[in-house]
Amino acid sequence: MINYKEKLQPIKAFVFDFDGVMTDGSVWVYADRETVRAGNIKDGFAVQYAVKKGYTVAVISGATSASIDNRMQMLGVTQCYTGCGNKIETYEQFLKKNGLTDSQVLYMGDDLPDYPLLQRAGVSACPADAAVEVRDMVDYISLYDGGHGCVRDVIEQVLRLHGQWFHPDAVVW
Repeated sequence: MINYKEKLQPIKAFVFDFDGVMTDGSVWVYADRETVRAGNIKDGFAVQYAVKKGYTVAVISGATSASIDNRMQMLGVTQCYTGCGNKIETYEQFLKKNGLTDSQVLYMGDDLPDYPLLQRAGVSACPADAAVEVRDMVDYISLYDGGHGCVRDVIEQVLRLHGQWFHPDAVVW
């Protein structure tokens, strides 16, 4: 049986659910029905850093909000799929578009709609506060809750393994 760290070796892409992974799952709804979410700045740094290092990063979310699209755009993520009623169909299109296989993708989700993608991805991961059904089946449970560092956790692990995480002698921003 392959252990978690060995499964990280072929990873070239990160796919994340949004609510409950990139956020703590809180959604504030204003009178005009616009929704606002709060993200973690360190998660955001890791996302944009992975993009700069050449990794493919995407979001597949059932939610639809300009705030999701705007956040991902600010981080350099060009593949943000929102309003997905069928996440597996979107995931298959993502693989085809990017010439990827399941084994090259780390997917992080937190709840039951993520289950099919977690079953397919080469590495399945979830935040510490994910639904119990998700925690029971993933390859890796982050030490961090959704919206509180779990995204950075998995990105940093992969980039460190590939020798692409921060090195003080090669700092170029």
